[in-house]
Amino acid sequence: MDELGRKSVEAFKQANKTPLVVVLDNIRSMHNVGSVFRSADAFLIEAIYLCGYTPQPPHRDINKTALGATETVAWKYFNTTADAIQQLKQDEYAVYALEQAEGSISLEQFVRNDAKTAIVLGNEVEGVADDVLALCDGCIEIPQLGSKHSLNVSVAAGIVLWELTFNT
Repeated sequence: MDELGRKSVEAFKQANKTPLVVVLDNIRSMHNVGSVFRSADAFLIEAIYLCGYTPQPPHRDINKTALGATETVAWKYFNTTADAIQQLKQDEYAVYALEQAEGSISLEQFVRNDAKTAIVLGNEVEGVADDVLALCDGCIEIPQLGSKHSLNVSVAAGIVLWELTFNT
């Protein structure tokens, strides 16, 4: 691991983070939550906000996919996603839902310019709730070419976090 240059937990906590917060809006699967933690660790994301019935660490099913990322990535729990968005806006974050919606911005065209940004990821079946969409500054969409036009939430998180870390 030393040869790979991996950060220790303490070094991760001290490192400058990507000014990006991931908001999980009523995610059901503990494995998906753990995978998002792992991706957030990989890209030095500032924090994850867990909302509604989204499972919270510590839990062995989250840890199974997080592989220790629950110890490195900062996280907070909010009763509702609306509460999380209200806090983010008070903290001067631009808030975008990752959702296929009218007027959405294609991911490769979105420009963050290192601004403090939050990305809301929705429920595995329902997506981002309509009342939450109304609170967001806009929607970002991952372009897709196949017949399904949907991705697993943890896969979508990995794609958007990579893009917003390295290409905006």
